[in-house]
Amino acid sequence: MHGTDDAGPARPAGRLDDTFEGPALDGTQWVDHYLPHWTTPERSAARYDFVPGGLRLRIDHDQPAWRPEDGEMRVSNLQTGSWAGPANATRGQHRHRSDGLVVRTPTPARRLWTPSAGEVEVVVTASPDPTCMVGIWLVGFEESSPQDSGEICLAELFGDRVGPGGSTVRLGIKAHHDPRLETDLADVRLPIDATARHAYAARWDAGGVRLLVDDESVWTSVQVLAYPLQLMIDLFEFPDGPRDPEHYPKTAVLRSAEGTARS
Repeated sequence: MHGTDDAGPARPAGRLDDTFEGPALDGTQWVDHYLPHWTTPERSAARYDFVPGGLRLRIDHDQPAWRPEDGEMRVSNLQTGSWAGPANATRGQHRHRSDGLVVRTPTPARRLWTPSAGEVEVVVTASPDPTCMVGIWLVGFEESSPQDSGEICLAELFGDRVGPGGSTVRLGIKAHHDPRLETDLADVRLPIDATARHAYAARWDAGGVRLLVDDESVWTSVQVLAYPLQLMIDLFEFPDGPRDPEHYPKTAVLRSAEGTARS
């Protein structure tokens, strides 16, 4: 299955709840493209299928790079919103570079789950492939202001840093273009095998941010992101040489995602 364009009606902003039972992705909760405005649809489309117990994100051998100008990175991603300006505009979500980045594919605004405060938990099994990373992020929606671009990083799970002997979880806050924030990331070593199912969660409000793994608090901050955020769950590949067809697909399994907005 590749990405689809069947959006369906928007779900109320207060609740996210998906156990990925299939047979199709719930378009009222998810956009199955990675930041589609900065590239073209065949490059941003997620690749996935449903397996017992969840949705399997895939990187296939024939999958094109997300943006050739930025290298060979591939990605299959689900996100709970999308926003960008018109074609050739410089405004759009998650501006990953400051030189020459313009909207390539106009994308309608979709606010499926974009709370300004709340809690969310994502259960995934990470890839052990050393060229892969699973990312779970809350990123600024940016519709009201390009400064509203900060990120709560629930987890970045690099394939060469996870396994039965323990796993390193990168987490914290990234300021991006928000001058009110300071980037504050930590690599936390935990006695878990992240290639098995584990739960990664965030709770954020006017008092700050708390990050949890398997219901245990592992990181806190008093920094505040008081603007709409969207959830993004990604499987990335960062090729480090020739891509041998025998090594594909590269996969990670998304077991569930549950979130609640708070006032």
